[in-house]
Amino acid sequence: MQQIIDEYYMQRALNLAARARGRTSPNPAVGAVLVKDGQVVGEGYHRQAGTPHAEVMALQKAGENARGATLYVTLEPCCHFGRTPPCCEAVINQGVVRVVAAILDPNPLVAGQGIARLQKAGVSTEVGILQEPARRLNEFYFKYIREGRPFVTLKTAMTLDGKIATHTGDSRWISSEAAREYVHRLRNLHDAIMVGIGTVLADDPQLNTRLNIEERRDPLRVILDPGLQLPLDSKIVASSREQGTLVFANRTGEPEKAKILEERGVEVFSLEGEGPVLDLDLVLKELGQRGICSLLLEGGAEINAAMLEKRLVDKLIWVIAPKIIGGKTAPGPVAGPGRQLMSEALRLDDVQMEKLGPDFILTAYTGW
Repeated sequence: MQQIIDEYYMQRALNLAARARGRTSPNPAVGAVLVKDGQVVGEGYHRQAGTPHAEVMALQKAGENARGATLYVTLEPCCHFGRTPPCCEAVINQGVVRVVAAILDPNPLVAGQGIARLQKAGVSTEVGILQEPARRLNEFYFKYIREGRPFVTLKTAMTLDGKIATHTGDSRWISSEAAREYVHRLRNLHDAIMVGIGTVLADDPQLNTRLNIEERRDPLRVILDPGLQLPLDSKIVASSREQGTLVFANRTGEPEKAKILEERGVEVFSLEGEGPVLDLDLVLKELGQRGICSLLLEGGAEINAAMLEKRLVDKLIWVIAPKIIGGKTAPGPVAGPGRQLMSEALRLDDVQMEKLGPDFILTAYTGW
């Protein structure tokens, strides 16, 4: 019975944490619920970096009712000073007698030390209730903490016969309006969105978030542009003072054009490379150093292939439209040299499929 009760309240905490998913970078999304005598006496979630943590929010709402209560929290409470004081001390000081955490925090500053501090103070602890949902909820954070670079989600839309455009290059629209709105929800969750210069030249995209909701945000736009071909009259340049834009170019790019772009609000970052190819590892490293925890890749077939070949993709979201366009030269979602043998094919993990309008959304993990 206790297991069922613990899972019920932990799910409530997870639901709270999910409200801020994509808003807390570089912090994790965390929810907390305080329960005493079978009643919820306080709850809260971490809204964004620099604001009170979920545990503190719940304790403040509970007040004196926190004494003798059980705290359900989706991630191990912190025990160090960051932008805010350690949560463990607040939990101990307000007399919480039991803490149930879904999963340990991988941050080396915590990593089990929070639970150890609580136990030392005589607080009963338990870890592992709904652990997998808690890990998935913070998959961006876990990757960022462990590797110092963003979690990369590759999103593409294709027809049933595997085409991302007709042989003439027309791609509007492969997917339905419902699926396109789903993509904007993805953009709303990610810190940054990345495309190659080929996509910009072909489509002149805005790469913003178009949702009719109050808490909408535009991700940082990351453009891979080795030769600095970004048109000065593009929608991206025109809106770069309103939405952040970071262009990666090789040092052989045009310095005068880079200066003009900078004057118009575009940041140009030059890598120590030459020619038409960028060092993708360095791109992700730089994004990680800027605190970018999540990256949505909406590039074309060549960039998709390059990122997969270098094992830089963590998750794939495939929108499959029930349409057939055919054509030997119509492009597919992944180019590059490809595999020679079926035994070399990339096998995906945790594959899930859902229907959205007329389309299907396939989600899977690379599991390198």
